[in-house]
Amino acid sequence: MSDSLLNTAKQVISIEAQALSQLSEQLDQNFVKACELIQNCSGKVILIGMGKSGHIGNKIAATFASTGTPAFSVHPGEAGHGDLGMIEQNDVAICISYSGESDEIMTLVPVIKRLGVAIIGMTGNANSSIGQISDIHLDVSVEKEACPHNLAPTSSTTVALAMGDALAVSILTSKGFSPDDFARSHPSGALGRRLLTFVSTVMKTGNDIPNVSADAKLLDALLVMSQKALGMVLITNNNELQGIFTDGDLRRVLETHDHIQTLTVGEVMTANCKSILSDKPAMAAVQIMDEFNLNSLPVVDHNNQVVGAINTHTLMQAKII
Repeated sequence: MSDSLLNTAKQVISIEAQALSQLSEQLDQNFVKACELIQNCSGKVILIGMGKSGHIGNKIAATFASTGTPAFSVHPGEAGHGDLGMIEQNDVAICISYSGESDEIMTLVPVIKRLGVAIIGMTGNANSSIGQISDIHLDVSVEKEACPHNLAPTSSTTVALAMGDALAVSILTSKGFSPDDFARSHPSGALGRRLLTFVSTVMKTGNDIPNVSADAKLLDALLVMSQKALGMVLITNNNELQGIFTDGDLRRVLETHDHIQTLTVGEVMTANCKSILSDKPAMAAVQIMDEFNLNSLPVVDHNNQVVGAINTHTLMQAKII
């Protein structure tokens, strides 16, 4: 029984993978025209599909919206009872129907056409009703469904979804849509938090900054480092960063010095240490710390004045890492 289930699953995945491979061969200048039409649209992209195609339309609309192209999905049944009012003259409609003969969509076509809205048809048959009335037709035909009876929409919905992804990603690439742009539409997600959180919002400031002068005894510097619990102490002169001394530095000092009582922190600090500006994204601090294998980092302003301090723990608390 288990072997039979695994074999069926592998066959489904193989059939759908083949369908996706075929889709890449089907792409032509109509795809380019569809991208240009959407990119030049001053309104919204409206996804219209019935049944399984409607679910695919929902996902494609969500992908467009999250990547800088205003879009939403309209249920064709609801559209005939008032929701069609959401479609305006400057919009573009993408009608998804594998057969290309969806009665619910064809009922809406005259009104959509009367508004002057361009239609992109996404069907498996260019000669179908929807294929014929479309301004641009995208071929999402498949050789067969992954369903053993060749009935349940499987390969065809996978291919339609991939076509939507191809449109969205091609357009975002063409527009130069950046990770920061993406983060602005995902402020509640982990990615948005990482890209929109700045060093200034997570760093320790004021009395929480562990700092001493270069002539301070190492033992006194260790006491400050222990009290502030950031795994480091910053060495400053009139608040200008001169160097850093960390837990790791302490281990190295103990390995090379028999008597640490007479040492000043300036003698064993790391001068010209790495630092970060407070107006940088917190992820930039993570990248510096990863690249140079650091657990702590001073935060400075453009005049190299210390304004804060961060470490791995503060970044973890802020859910940046």
